Amino acid sequence: MSLDREIRTVAGTIRGTRHGAVTAFRGIPYAQPPVDGLRFRAPVPAPPWNEVRDASAFGPPVPQQASPPDASDDWLTLNVWSPDIGATGLPVMVWIHGGAYLFGSSANPSQDGATLAAAGAVVVTLNYRMGVEGFAHLAGAPDNRGILDQILALHWVRENVAAFGGDPGNVTVFGQSAGAGSVAALLAMPAAAGLFRRAIAQSLPGTFFTTRLAAAVSAAIASSVGVESTAAALARIPVSELVRVTQAVVHSLPRRARTWGPMATARTPFSPVVDGDTLPRAPWTALAEGAGRGVDLLVGHTRDESPRDEEITDARATATLDALIRGGDAAYRAAYPDAGPTRLHELVSSDWLVRMPSLRLADAQNTGGGRAWTYELCWGPGPDGAAHGLDGRLVFGTIDVAALRTAFGATVADEAAHLSEVMRADWLRFAATGDPGWPRYEPSTRSARVYDTVPTVRPYPEEASRRIWAEHRFGTLDLPGANAI
Repeated sequence: MSLDREIRTVAGTIRGTRHGAVTAFRGIPYAQPPVDGLRFRAPVPAPPWNEVRDASAFGPPVPQQASPPDASDDWLTLNVWSPDIGATGLPVMVWIHGGAYLFGSSANPSQDGATLAAAGAVVVTLNYRMGVEGFAHLAGAPDNRGILDQILALHWVRENVAAFGGDPGNVTVFGQSAGAGSVAALLAMPAAAGLFRRAIAQSLPGTFFTTRLAAAVSAAIASSVGVESTAAALARIPVSELVRVTQAVVHSLPRRARTWGPMATARTPFSPVVDGDTLPRAPWTALAEGAGRGVDLLVGHTRDESPRDEEITDARATATLDALIRGGDAAYRAAYPDAGPTRLHELVSSDWLVRMPSLRLADAQNTGGGRAWTYELCWGPGPDGAAHGLDGRLVFGTIDVAALRTAFGATVADEAAHLSEVMRADWLRFAATGDPGWPRYEPSTRSARVYDTVPTVRPYPEEASRRIWAEHRFGTLDLPGANAI
């Protein structure tokens, strides 16, 4: 049974629906549609409304591959789940979805906030601009527009979340994959300072671009539609056409390694741009200099971050190993003597893109005087193991336990249900108190929460890879031969 509930926000009254213990408000606009004169600009707050606004349905997705052709352009919306509208001081958790900075939506059922909210937090999820609209480096436009959208959404949370029972002074931003990259960028962006108290980065990608590399990507996309890579020129091109040509560039990435460097292995042509303005420094540098000192940080990853979708030849494994880390072929073969070429390729891909950037973010936070905790998910059903994104479904409680029982049996299903409860409790404890319940990360001990059949706390599990990457400096990716910042 559902009951309508009304809340007064700064912009106007919204009507949501109560389902059991949780009231949900969906599709709330936090910014004006970024089209026409607002296209490629920083987001502008949504105008107020007079009538009660229905908030029972999610807003339309930001344009991406397979978007509905007739979707509304009111993309920049957010959703709120509250366990108790009459409460005060509940912790607030703001989720930023992943999707390679190219795709995703806050309407994704695997990121439904009801279960997490029912456990004791006000949960907010949001849409933000992606692809060319949100991340292309264009003359005449601010960089990182998608993350500027997130910052405006955080301002909305600060102004309105108390009406939903939340504490605007106790906000945790959390995200996975590109969402974790966004969280790391927010930690380093002056415009986001003070908008959140805690941050959780789940599977942080180590891809942050210099303006040179980002400009090369934008030029390739713009040339494919016959214009220069400026905001004024691309504003004349339909959004759907830019989505189409971006997919062509995605498919061409393996052929661009010589001109664009290691980023061509990342399966996306977009990442946050270290422009010296909206994002002055890469997160590892910024945190080491103290940018995150006032924010508690939980950062980690899954064990099997790289997809197991093809067999890799020995020659290709060697090429990838040496391309991603100096001396990588010799180092990985010595550290993992029993691994074949496919496994070696998976290891170095996982380490370069996610695992080592995540660990080194904890190092940087510690160096800068901030508090950090780390984790690794080692449990996973089936051949994909502890796959990329599995931790998010466990935290949200949206993993399909019934399907696991059918596919893998009762034991695996029970393990999933238990881990989901444990991880959700840890995330909520961190959001409420700033301490997830295990020792802080320090370089001397490297304590980590390891989520396996039986969750434990022990030294970071990927020590062999950590040693290989110990001297590597994560920062910005640049064009080959250029000097990265």
